[in-house]
Amino acid sequence: MEPVMLYRKDYDKLVKWKEESNGRSALLIEGVRRVGKTTLAMRLGKEHYRSYVLIDFSQNPKRIKTSIKDNMTHLDLLFQDISIEYDVTLYERESLIIFDEIQKFPEAREAIKHLVRDGRYDYIETGSLISIKESVKDILIPSEEDTVSIYPLDFEEFLIAQNESRLAAYIRDCYEKKVPLSNDYHKRASRYFSEYLLVGGMPQSVVAYLQNNRSFNKADIEKRRILKLYQDDIGKAQRRYRNMVLSLFHHIPGALSKHEKRIIISDIKRSNSKSNTIEDSVFWLGDSRMCNICYRTDDPNIGLALTLDSAFVKCYLCDTGLLASLALEKNIISDEELCRKILNGNLSINKGMLYENMVSQELARKGIELFYYTHYSEETKKQDIEIDFLMQERAKLVPIEVKSSKNFSTTSFDKFKAKFKGRIDKGIVISPKPFKILDYGYQIPSYMIFCL
Repeated sequence: MEPVMLYRKDYDKLVKWKEESNGRSALLIEGVRRVGKTTLAMRLGKEHYRSYVLIDFSQNPKRIKTSIKDNMTHLDLLFQDISIEYDVTLYERESLIIFDEIQKFPEAREAIKHLVRDGRYDYIETGSLISIKESVKDILIPSEEDTVSIYPLDFEEFLIAQNESRLAAYIRDCYEKKVPLSNDYHKRASRYFSEYLLVGGMPQSVVAYLQNNRSFNKADIEKRRILKLYQDDIGKAQRRYRNMVLSLFHHIPGALSKHEKRIIISDIKRSNSKSNTIEDSVFWLGDSRMCNICYRTDDPNIGLALTLDSAFVKCYLCDTGLLASLALEKNIISDEELCRKILNGNLSINKGMLYENMVSQELARKGIELFYYTHYSEETKKQDIEIDFLMQERAKLVPIEVKSSKNFSTTSFDKFKAKFKGRIDKGIVISPKPFKILDYGYQIPSYMIFCL
């Protein structure tokens, strides 16, 4: 069977850097583990350079490490060592050198300043993001460094991987025209989206799914391997908050399955005398890109970050497919028949958790900071307004509500609109129902999330 070649929107970022930097800067590729950073860097080397070399510092290339340390003032010797070690001919302004797993050898990152100034070749750095940041205490961070972020495949890329590029284009066209898909295509897109919720967008999971006759079991095996890597990475966090990070990570499905979905930091502090580092733990998960952190805003207005309440946060996993594997028992998601029942709506799972996580994933991919809003009614003694996400557009707020059921009300949005009428542009409800223009904005089917 021929290998599956995945279409990745993020690849265009690398091509753009190559065209615009013209050797004036190196590129640091950021992203969670196993999201495809190295694969995309190698693809750029194959398609846009005469030659490239991948130096994987996790394999401890002692000769190259020594040469980098000793030959910063004799770069001809360094390049000669690289060429001989990897049996690659380097061509001036036509070769790419990739420093992979650079957190294993921070001195290579410090050397970027000299290498870029030399100007003969282009340089890309990849590695585990949180480890990169924790390994730079004693080195000088190069200013000659651009960064790009790589994310899991979104639903559009998932469709294209299944040779459904026409369906993806039809969905985007309908969104731009603000019209619903035909009934048959709505059902077809909804079916694919249900698959995507279980498989997710991590490249290894998608490839395993497609190469094994759409096997949820094979996809789940890959996802659990990735989750094990994440837990191993957490084990390398600073000792003072390592256990708290791991506890929060495993707490994500439980928190998202609740009605409020939020983590109350003050409650965790009261229940754990050693939890004064809880904020550091939440930050660690967000900074590692394992999670997308959503903060509550007390007074939703332009400049949401100015009104955030850090005592209440929601932690979403970076990939909804990983969340499904983290939340469900191995024997459930690896059972093909049970997965088919889930897809057909014959087995109850908390789809609300998955839907909301998917929206957080797509908003984060677009570089949108995540905020939500709730209001507690003293009269009824309960939350009477809950807005899942808030965006800013044209100096106005765009409230987003996520519904996993076809039967829903917009009570929260109606109250939010009445309370903050002058601040709102339009509202968006994301649900399984077809696209529809509403008095307050749009009803968008879940499979259109990538068009937002």
